Amino acid sequence: MKILKVITVLVLLAYINCRTKEEWKTRSIYQILTDRFARSNGDTSKCYLGSYCGGNFRGIINRLDYIKDMGFNAIWISPIVENYEGSYHGYHFTNLYKLNSHFGTEDDFKALVSACHAKDIWVMVDVVANHVGPVGTDYSKINPFNLPEHYHDMCDIYDWNNQWQVENCRLSNLPDLKQENWWVTQTLNEWIHELILKYNIDGIRLDTVVEVPKWFWDGFREAAGVFQIGEAFNGNVDYVADYQNHLDSVFNYPLYFKIEASFCGSFKELENYWYYMRGKYPAPEYLGVFVENHDNQRFLNRCNNRGKFTNAVVFSLLWEGIPVFYYGGEQYFNGDTDPYNRETL
Repeated sequence: MKILKVITVLVLLAYINCRTKEEWKTRSIYQILTDRFARSNGDTSKCYLGSYCGGNFRGIINRLDYIKDMGFNAIWISPIVENYEGSYHGYHFTNLYKLNSHFGTEDDFKALVSACHAKDIWVMVDVVANHVGPVGTDYSKINPFNLPEHYHDMCDIYDWNNQWQVENCRLSNLPDLKQENWWVTQTLNEWIHELILKYNIDGIRLDTVVEVPKWFWDGFREAAGVFQIGEAFNGNVDYVADYQNHLDSVFNYPLYFKIEASFCGSFKELENYWYYMRGKYPAPEYLGVFVENHDNQRFLNRCNNRGKFTNAVVFSLLWEGIPVFYYGGEQYFNGDTDPYNRETL
């Protein structure tokens, strides 16, 4: 039975539209919060940023030329699975096997992928494997992880220098999946493989990678079979770099901190980083390079100078790695912390 299952997996892998890291190195990525980018009915009225605003898959389809005309040939969109009500961002999943109805149907998402591919735009989907929605200990609300043994014991991360805490305790009181449970790991691996196969996804962005054991990412990477880039939210090069030994790529967070400090201050820090990072990352040419994202204040909120922002963006496009541009920057958005850095376009 095991042999039959292995053969089946290998056959399925052959049908995945594998975009290699070498191919992704030629792409530039436009990051979209699906709920905030475009509504399918064309409505552009403002809304309460703490909940859903109505952006959806069809809305993205209608605005693909806007993305293409800026020169981007890949998009990174929000997690697509069903989420805890009100969690417009997608990072609080409740059901791995259903799509978020606020974003559209399965047919809508398939149509988005097809429309993107027709314009030579690749699709990267955000994925969460560390935690689930804020259900406390009522795990019956989560599919398929509905039992206490699927989670680590309850504790909160309060010391980010304690790696055991980071990997085993809760981020913002979100139930922390127990990858040491063989069934949990197997289920996540099978799910990501089937998701990519079903929707012809080109790549995945991995949320909160430092909060999951590195050994887990080795298997998840193999199961996915497509390019992965992980969020290692930390400014320490030595800490971040090792995650690239377990994934194709990570975001160059240490560089992110240097970019802002340099373009709004002294370039000496950036010069020092250039020499230091060279011997640290296994493959710096695949790192994600960015000036802004959904987890940090906008550049213009902290450094209110459009010329400096423009120069920082140009720098990020030319620095070694894969450039990632956060939606709204082209319109000089200047929002503060979450949710004000997640404006409606």
